[in-house]
Amino acid sequence: MIKLRALEPEDLDILYLIENDTGLWNVGTTNVPYSRYTLHEYIARATNDIYTDRQVRLMAENEADEVVGIVDLVNFDPQHQRAELGIVIMNDYRRKGYATAAVEEILHYAQRILHLHQLYAIVDKQNTAALQLFKKTAFQESATLGQWLFDGQAYRDALILQRFL
Repeated sequence: MIKLRALEPEDLDILYLIENDTGLWNVGTTNVPYSRYTLHEYIARATNDIYTDRQVRLMAENEADEVVGIVDLVNFDPQHQRAELGIVIMNDYRRKGYATAAVEEILHYAQRILHLHQLYAIVDKQNTAALQLFKKTAFQESATLGQWLFDGQAYRDALILQRFL
C-alpha cells in the first residue's frame, strides 16, 4: 500500500508545502518558515545515510505513485541504536490507512536495514489521531513531558511513545 523512497528534486514543492504548513508547527519542533532555496539545498546535500546525516527523510508514496506524506527518522543515536520517528500525511490522504502503512514500513526498515533497537515519538497529549496511530502500531506510552509544547498561547503536555524492535 505504501512505499518509502529518498527525496528527489521534484519533491521540492511538496516539501515546501509541508514544512511551511503552520498548522503542523504546534505538533513538531518547527516554528519558522523555510525558503525554497533552503529546502532545495537540503535535498541536494542530503546523503540519505543516517550515519552521516544523523537523520533520514523518506517520501511515502501510494500504489498510484502519488506522494501522500513524509516519514522522518531524526535524532539518530548510533551508540544506543535509536531514533525519533516523525510522520506527516498530507490532508487529502488522511484517514485512508496510509499513516499506519507508512509507520509499518519505517519500522521494517529500522529493524531489518538499520538494525535499530528502538524508535520513539514525542506526541502532543491532545493529538488523538497521532496517539491512536502509534498505539495501533504497538508503540507504548513511556513518559509524560509536562508543559513540553507551546502553541503561542498555552503550554501542553507531550507523551513519549516507544517501540522496541
